[in-house]
Amino acid sequence: MVIKSNKSLVSIVRICLILRRNKFYYFLPEKKIIKIAEMRQGYKRGENIMAVLQSFRALRPVQEKAADVAALPYDVVNREEAKAIGDKNPLSFLHVDRPEMDLKPEIDLYDERVYEKARENLIDMEKAGIFLQDEKPCYYIYELVRKGRTQTGIVGCSSIDDYMNGVVKKHELTREDKEQDRIHHVDSCNANTGPIFLACRYPESLLKLMNDWKENHEAAYDFTEDDQITHRVWMIDNQEIIGEIREEFEGIDSLYIADGHHRAASAVKVGLKRREQNPDYTGEEEFNYFLSVVFPYDQLCILPYNRVVRDLNGLTVKAFLGALKFNFELMLMPGFPCKPVEKHCMGMYVDGQWYHLKAWPDVYEKKDVVGQLDVSILQEKVLSPILGIEDPRTDQRISFVGGNHKAAELARLADKTGGVAFVMYPTSMEDLMKIADESKLMPPKSTWFEPKLRSGLFIHKL
Repeated sequence: MVIKSNKSLVSIVRICLILRRNKFYYFLPEKKIIKIAEMRQGYKRGENIMAVLQSFRALRPVQEKAADVAALPYDVVNREEAKAIGDKNPLSFLHVDRPEMDLKPEIDLYDERVYEKARENLIDMEKAGIFLQDEKPCYYIYELVRKGRTQTGIVGCSSIDDYMNGVVKKHELTREDKEQDRIHHVDSCNANTGPIFLACRYPESLLKLMNDWKENHEAAYDFTEDDQITHRVWMIDNQEIIGEIREEFEGIDSLYIADGHHRAASAVKVGLKRREQNPDYTGEEEFNYFLSVVFPYDQLCILPYNRVVRDLNGLTVKAFLGALKFNFELMLMPGFPCKPVEKHCMGMYVDGQWYHLKAWPDVYEKKDVVGQLDVSILQEKVLSPILGIEDPRTDQRISFVGGNHKAAELARLADKTGGVAFVMYPTSMEDLMKIADESKLMPPKSTWFEPKLRSGLFIHKL
């Protein structure tokens, strides 16, 4: 191989890095130091590229402060809720993730002062000794327990190249305004402050490795929040085990975004921006990776993401119910909320009454995996043609309510405006992964994961 220029060399190195290099050879006739990435053993052009999950030096709260610092993700609380939490708890990580709470209410959410405040609050918390950074790169085990159900994953850093080449798979579209918000936040803080929630098919050997470590080591954090969700964290600092974990992930061909599409897209775009600013980057810099927690897919719990439409699009209740009968079997369910117990069914509340809706088979038969989703059926057969909701991502007449809210709350919201509420059957992880594998997209707000990961327990400095 003849290298004609430094520019050619940089291109070769970058290509090799994208192909997941582990080893490097150094040779150069003149400077004796040209770096050429050795291709992973057994790699052939056209073969699937496997996942990278990198250990890292987490900035994390000292043990006695962890429970106070841990906060819900920024996007599941609004400004008022965040402020109420922050006023009560000065250590809440929402002071970093939702820093507008510490500014005057008239300041816009996307004002530059908001991002400056995020950076300031993070620096102040570190200076105050609330956060300390681990001296060596580690992995972390993160366990959540909700209502007796446990999910346990590994915290590390995923590669932005994996996101771009499809190893990290997506199933939802993102909105530009929300991306820009987190891009500014990550850039200002110079850190990934909230983990991306990923899932994959765990090999048994990796599950055993995690369980063995948990059984033989004391948890760094172990606390239960007011919502009765228990959070436990173990630090993996053994270099041999760290190497084994990395190798385990190099045998996994797909990581699936369960939750955090906007955070992931924003983290990747910050990384690409940093590459442009540093044209001699090697691929090893921290900005080439983003904070992730990877869970076994079969341990996860998806709740429904329910819908409330504020009106009946000018229809009478009788006319609305009549229009539904073309595609659904309707059954009045007097006296109690209706929650669906199987796919292709949904509960509906309108005008003080609960109904059970079951789609006729010809509505979903012969459809692809996206078309068979209940949220797709609702959109295509009810929301768009009957209620006039053409784009649920932007239409202000529709609201989305997570499955952690009771059906009575949906009824209250519908009654408030004379609208209608729909209780959905939850999307399965199998459907989510199949859709992502086929590079297809779900309708917006198709999944609600519980429990929610806490922010502030792990921070990845760029």
